[in-house]
Amino acid sequence: MLLWRRLWRRSAGRKRPVGPQLNVTRRCSSVRGEVRVRFAPSPTGFLHLGGLRTALYNYIFAKKYGGSFILRLEDTDQSRLVPGAAESIEDMLEWAGVPPDESPRRGGPVGPYLQSQRLDLYGRTARQLVESDRAYYCFCSSQRLDLLKKEALRTGQTPRYDNRCRHLQAGQVQEKLAQAVPHVIRFRLDAGVEPFRDLIFGRSHHEVAEVEGDPVVMKADGFPTYHLANVVDDHYMRISHVLRGSEWLISTSKHLLMYRALGWQPPTFGHLPLLMNKDGTKLSKRQGDIFIQSFQRDGVLPEALLDITTHCGSGFNTNQIGRRMDKLIAEFNPSKITTHSALLDLEKLPEFNRIHLRHRIEDEEQCQLLVADLQGRIQRARPAEVRDERVLHADYIRRVLHLRKGHISSLKELLSPAYSYLWVRPSVSSQQVAALTTEAQHIASLVLKLMAERDGELAVDGLSKDLKALAKQAGDTKYGDVMKLLRLALSGLQQGPSVAEMMVSLGPAEIRHRVQKLSLLSEAA
Repeated sequence: MLLWRRLWRRSAGRKRPVGPQLNVTRRCSSVRGEVRVRFAPSPTGFLHLGGLRTALYNYIFAKKYGGSFILRLEDTDQSRLVPGAAESIEDMLEWAGVPPDESPRRGGPVGPYLQSQRLDLYGRTARQLVESDRAYYCFCSSQRLDLLKKEALRTGQTPRYDNRCRHLQAGQVQEKLAQAVPHVIRFRLDAGVEPFRDLIFGRSHHEVAEVEGDPVVMKADGFPTYHLANVVDDHYMRISHVLRGSEWLISTSKHLLMYRALGWQPPTFGHLPLLMNKDGTKLSKRQGDIFIQSFQRDGVLPEALLDITTHCGSGFNTNQIGRRMDKLIAEFNPSKITTHSALLDLEKLPEFNRIHLRHRIEDEEQCQLLVADLQGRIQRARPAEVRDERVLHADYIRRVLHLRKGHISSLKELLSPAYSYLWVRPSVSSQQVAALTTEAQHIASLVLKLMAERDGELAVDGLSKDLKALAKQAGDTKYGDVMKLLRLALSGLQQGPSVAEMMVSLGPAEIRHRVQKLSLLSEAA
C-alpha cells in the first residue's frame, strides 16, 4: 500500500512538455487534479466486456483521485478498421455510465483524439529518433522478412528480425532514400533495460533486446505502430498512469526504452489481470455475446454489467452484489488489485440484473424511464393484439413493475407468454372451466361481490385473505381448484404469480370483465 502511494504521488505530480502543434492549456492544479488516465482501444472491432472492464477501472481511478478519463482511438491500422466501430465504442461507454472527459466526440485540450489525425507528430518523433541514432531506416523487403520467419520456425526458434539494416552506412541509406526504396523505421533496442515497478505486478524486468529484433515504429505507409504511437500520445496527452491489460506487461520494457531515448519521463504503469471465462479460458470475440451492444440489446442494465465485471475481480474494499458507480468509486482501492485472472460467470448475470432492475423500479425517476421503455416494447411486440389502451397507461405499467420487482431480471420477461395476460385478454374455453368445477358460476358471483365490496386500491395481502374466505363459500370445490379456476379466468395459464397479485395488477374493472366472461362460459357449459 505504501509503495503504491509513493508511486502515485511521484507520477501524479510530474510536469509534461506539450508539443507546439497541440492546443494545450497548462495550469497549476492540485496533485489530485494531475491524475490523467486513458482508454485507448482500436476501432478494428466493437467494444466487448474485456475492453469495458479496462475502461471502467481507468474511469474509477480518475474519479477516485479527482482526475480525468480520456478516450483515445488508435486507428492507425487502417486496413482493419470496422465501419461504425469508432462511434459505437464511445456510444457504448456513455451507455454503460463510463463517459470520457476528453474524446474524439467531446474534444479536449490535447486533441485530436484520433491517432490518424496526429500523423505529423509521430513522423517528427520518428525522425528525431533517427537523427539521434536511436532508430534507423530499414529497407528489407517483405519477401526477406518472410524467409527469416520461415527459417526461424524451421529451426525451432522464435521469429525475430536480425537487425540487418542497423548496420548500413550513412551513404547506403541516403542512396536508397534517393531511389525511393520502400522503407520502415525501426527502433534500436539496447541491452540494459532498467527494472520498473508495476502498480499491480510489482518489480518487472524484461531484457527485450535478447529475445526480440528491433521493432518497427513507423510503417511504410507513414502510419506509426502501436509502440511508437502510444508512447508519443501518452507523453503529449500528459497521461500520469497507464492502466491496461496484463498482456502488455512484457512490452513495457520496450516502451520504457523509447521514453529514455526521447528524454521523456514515463507514466506509472499498472497492468490489470485478464478477464477470463469461469473455466479459465480466454474471453473471445468469436463468442459473439461478449460485445456490449448485445448486452444492451438483450435488456441488460449497464450497472449490472459493471457490477458483475468488478465483482469477479479485485481492487475493492468489499465485494458485494448490487454496487452502483458511486459505491464502486468509494470502495476502490488499487492496492487490493491482485495478479490473479478475474473469472467471469455470465450465468450469474440475470441475478445481477434482477437486483439492479429492482433498484431502478424503486427510484421514481428511473421508474418513469422504465415505464416509457416498456410502453414502447409492448407496442412493438403486440401491435395487433393490444385492444385495451388502458394497459399502456403509465399508472398501470408502474403498478405491474412494482408488483414484479425482485421477480424479473429484465423488462423482456414481461413480454413473454407467461405475462401475456397483463396486456392481452386470455382465451378460455368452457371445456377448461368444466374440467375444474361445476360451480364456476357461483364462484364468479362471489368474486364479483368481493370486487363490489372492495372500493379503492387492492392489496395483495388483503386479497389473499379474502380469497381464502371466499373459497370456503364455494361449496364442494376445494381451495386449490378455486385458485386454478380464477387463475385460468384471469390469465389463461396454469401457473404464474399468485392469484391475488394477478388481481392487483389487473385492477377491479378488468377483474370484473374477465370473471363475467367466466360466468358466461359456465352458463354455456
